[in-house]
This record gives sequence, C-alpha cells and structure tokens, in this order.
Amino acid sequence: MGGIEVLGNQLQEPTVEGAQDATSKAALREAAFHRLVDEHLHRAYRLAAVILHDQAEAQDAVHDAFVTAWRKYDALREPARFEAWFDRIVVNTCRDHLRHERRLQVHDLSAQPDAIVVDPTLGVPDELVIRKALGRLKPDDRIVLALRFYRDMKVDAIAVAMGIRPRAATSRLHRALERLRRILDEDEREVAP
Repeated sequence: MGGIEVLGNQLQEPTVEGAQDATSKAALREAAFHRLVDEHLHRAYRLAAVILHDQAEAQDAVHDAFVTAWRKYDALREPARFEAWFDRIVVNTCRDHLRHERRLQVHDLSAQPDAIVVDPTLGVPDELVIRKALGRLKPDDRIVLALRFYRDMKVDAIAVAMGIRPRAATSRLHRALERLRRILDEDEREVAP
C-alpha cells in the first residue's frame, strides 16, 4: 500500500509541474502574440481604413481580425511571417465587412425629381475625388488597389495577402485600375459643363 501511495504522489507531482509549464507556455505564447500585434496594429488599422473608407468600420474590422488571429495563432508556422499572415486576415475581414455593406440598402436621392444634384467633388482636392471613386469599386478592387498603392506592396506580396496567385493579382490590379479610371472619367464628364 505504501508503494501505491508513493507511485501516486510521483504521478501527481509531474502533473502539477506540467500544468505550471502549460500555464507559463500559454502566458509566453500570449505575450508573443500581443507583442507581434502591437507592432503591426497601427498599419493594419490604416490599411483597413483605406479599404473600408470608414474609421469605425476599420476599427471593427481590425478588432475582428485580432480575434481571428488569436484563434488561429497556433496555425502560424513562421512567426517571422506574422505581418503577411495578419495582413491576409485583415484583408479577408475587410472583404467580409464590404460584403455586409453591399447588402445594406442605399437609396439614390438624385433619382428623385425634387432633389438638387450638386457634385460634391467640385473644388475638392484630388484625394477626396479618388476616395469617392474608390468607394464605388467592388471590394476586391478596393483591396488590391489599397495593397498596391497604399501599402506599396509588390504583386507577389499582394498575392500572399489576398490568398491568390501572382498572375491573378496582376490581373486584378490591372482590372481594378481600369475600373477606377472609368469611374473617374465618368465623374469628370458629369462635372464638365
């Protein structure tokens, strides 16, 4: 009976130490995750703001991306690739927010006969004109343009962030630029007397 008790105590001790090791590993994992997020959070927020054109939506999207990243953190094999991995999560979260936004009903007041239509871009700096045009693009077009021109990413990095092949990223970038040019040309024709 004494041997069973000793054996039982030996089994319990490593379990307690194992629990402490697991707790300390979890704390280290959490600290490492928070350090990585802190380093990249501001850039992720700015990227989301460019894609979504709304600061509150951007904050929500980055928060959602943070939660998703925490849940999937164990799937990250290379911590050195955290930025690309987190960017991809942010991009996908923004895409989800844009899809939700698309489902919302928007009514065009200019179609009503009593509405006075004044182009709000008259006398407005080019940046605001471009932002307005970007807002009219499809979500994937907005995302690829934001990654290329705001984050200054090369096509290969865009492909990684969007989860597509480099050739597809090149095609999407080209098509998005064409659509943006078309929208800007339409807006310019509408303003011209």
